[in-house]
Amino acid sequence: MQTSTELRNLLNRIDHRGYPAYKDTKGKYQFPGYVLSIDHVQGDPFASPSKVSVHVTGRTAGFPKELYGGDHQRVALQDELTRQFGRRAERFAFRAKGSGKSGLISVSRCGQEVLERTACRLDPKSGDVVLRMEIGFPANGRTINARELEKILFEFVPECVKGALFYKNIDARRLRKIIDLAEDQHCIRETLPKLGLCAFVANGSVLPRESGVSPRPMKGGVTFQSPKELEVTMELPHRGKISGMGIKKGITLIVGGGYHGKSTLLKALELGVYDHIAGDGREYVIMDRTAMKIRAEDGRSIQKTDISMFINDLPNGKDTVGFCTEDASGSTSQAANVVESIEAGTSLLLIDEDTSATNFMIRDELMQRVIHRDMEPITPFIERIRELYDDYGVSTVIVAGSSGAYFHIADTIIQMDRYVPKDITVYAKKEAEAFPAVSGPESPAEKPDFRRCPEPSRSFKGNDRIKMKTMGREAVMINKETIDLRYVEQITDSEQVTALGYCMRYAQKHILDGRKDLREIVDELERMIEARTLSALCESGSSVAGMAMPRRQEIFACFNRYRGLKL
Repeated sequence: MQTSTELRNLLNRIDHRGYPAYKDTKGKYQFPGYVLSIDHVQGDPFASPSKVSVHVTGRTAGFPKELYGGDHQRVALQDELTRQFGRRAERFAFRAKGSGKSGLISVSRCGQEVLERTACRLDPKSGDVVLRMEIGFPANGRTINARELEKILFEFVPECVKGALFYKNIDARRLRKIIDLAEDQHCIRETLPKLGLCAFVANGSVLPRESGVSPRPMKGGVTFQSPKELEVTMELPHRGKISGMGIKKGITLIVGGGYHGKSTLLKALELGVYDHIAGDGREYVIMDRTAMKIRAEDGRSIQKTDISMFINDLPNGKDTVGFCTEDASGSTSQAANVVESIEAGTSLLLIDEDTSATNFMIRDELMQRVIHRDMEPITPFIERIRELYDDYGVSTVIVAGSSGAYFHIADTIIQMDRYVPKDITVYAKKEAEAFPAVSGPESPAEKPDFRRCPEPSRSFKGNDRIKMKTMGREAVMINKETIDLRYVEQITDSEQVTALGYCMRYAQKHILDGRKDLREIVDELERMIEARTLSALCESGSSVAGMAMPRRQEIFACFNRYRGLKL
């Protein structure tokens, strides 16, 4: 390891030379209170920025053990340190001048959700802190401007480090509140199954968002108030008693007129699998972490998925036990999404009528009389929904605005009236008595066959130059294969998509062998990440700054949409 003085001398020597001379700066340098590591140097001022990390020992950082003793506490602390460093870095960004990306200083941009990220890692044993950032090394044209880089590394970065990564310089009361919130959220999540609940929405929550492109809470939005019939109260370690609506396991139907808040409630629920920051309005909207939003997904790839629970006897004689298609219909895609979610260990499905295939969800009594069951290959979801809960332990929350067929089978019926929920279960059940119920299937479905064992692709073996590109939250491209993730709606950050791409690459190179099924593959991935951290997915170590932890469900979803997977 070299000293900061040696780095300064090196910068003086390469000043005004050609840009490739910046490569000489790669290495570790001891600064007062921390080690600066230049991990990867960009080849051009217009290329992706250089990767730089800061390492602070636990003794120097000084964070009390009680702030990161549990995983939920540690993740919340890392999230806050990333935000604090980012706010300081923004003040210095581009104050060092030059061409291209010269002067850029950036870390991960955290949203409303609290995620495990590679941007900041606090070692749970030693308390050591590692923070990763990107810096645009300054140049005039393609000539090194070392004086400007010296400003960044010796003035701007040290101020960010001291203000954000040293406990003595941070507002301890604010930090304690953040950790307290994380502990309360964890407590609610742990309490849900004990109360027979799959979701909780606290009274006073603000569910509407500022706009269609802003995740911040709507100013003046209607605050949530639970119906008395569904209200539950919990005792939290820091906030004390908290009351709100508990959604029981089983079948829950959310109904109401248009623009009354049905989809807004469902959206809050689907993102309740993550913790949220204070002030978001959804801090105490807590879901079963395995919950999966299901929808129709026309055109997606399906590879050897057993959809026979819902679809059989296709006119073309196509196999539905190992169903394959490169261009799925609405019904086959939604059937595959349900079965693949069960395979991933999901215990709660979230469904919005507006984004579902109608023929998959329901066939009313009149249609059944006109088009006899023998002529219809689809067993609609309404006929399997009770079976999913009774036999597989999978609950369902459905938003419906046009069909009352689900009234007969729902355990709980919630009406949204101007964003105010009402329990209308008794009333709706009584009204439903006057209408015929949809007849059920003649026999229960065979248990799906989940034995799908992908083989590794030859293009990954011994090849360290696998090209990967993340396209926001919508897709990741591996070599020339694009994995379309637009309709995996619980992905909340592009860095999760980046991590999914690395999961695919790592699995191809190290796990896939044609003998392990998808569940065993994802299990091994999760064990590896738990033992070696998320950074281990990126074996080169140079691009780990921009990853966030995806859930198990999203890893499965990515595998299932990867057209290059050989099954």
